[in-house]
Amino acid sequence: MIEIGKQAPAFTLPVNGGGKVSLKDFKGKNVIIYFYPKDLTSGCTRQSIAFSEHIDQFAKRDTVIIGISPDSVASHDKFVTKHQLKIILAADEERKAIESYDVWKEKKMYGRTYMGVERSTFLVDRDGNIQAIWRKVKVKGHIEMLLDTLDGESD
Repeated sequence: MIEIGKQAPAFTLPVNGGGKVSLKDFKGKNVIIYFYPKDLTSGCTRQSIAFSEHIDQFAKRDTVIIGISPDSVASHDKFVTKHQLKIILAADEERKAIESYDVWKEKKMYGRTYMGVERSTFLVDRDGNIQAIWRKVKVKGHIEMLLDTLDGESD
C-alpha cells in the first residue's frame, strides 16, 4: 500500500539511451516519479516536455525526475529524440513498478473500459519515503505545483 511517510517501493528499470535506473541510486536527493500512459500521445507529450523545460529548476531543488510508462526503451528513445526531452524515461513493460505504485487502473474512454496507467506523480524524499502523492494528474499547472511543493519543503 502506497502511503505518505512510508518507504517508496524500490525499482530497477531499463531507461532511454541504454542502462538502468534504480530508485536507490538517488538516496540523498528528492525524486519525482511520474507515471504516464503512453509515449507520443498529446497529454504525455505535453507533460514530458514541461518536465524537460523545467529540469534546471528541479535540479536547483536537488530533485531528479523519472518518467515511467509501460512503453519499451525503443519507444522512449523515439519519444526523447522527437521532442528533445532531458528527463529519464524508464520502461516498465512488465508493469512491476506501475503495479507496486498502484497506478494500473480500470479506465473508461468513449464508452470503452480497459486497464491502463493512471497519470500519477509521487514525490520521494531524500530518505526514500513517499512525501506526496498526486493521482489523476491534470497536466496544466502540475509542474508549478510540484515546484511550489518543493519550495515549501525547504522552508
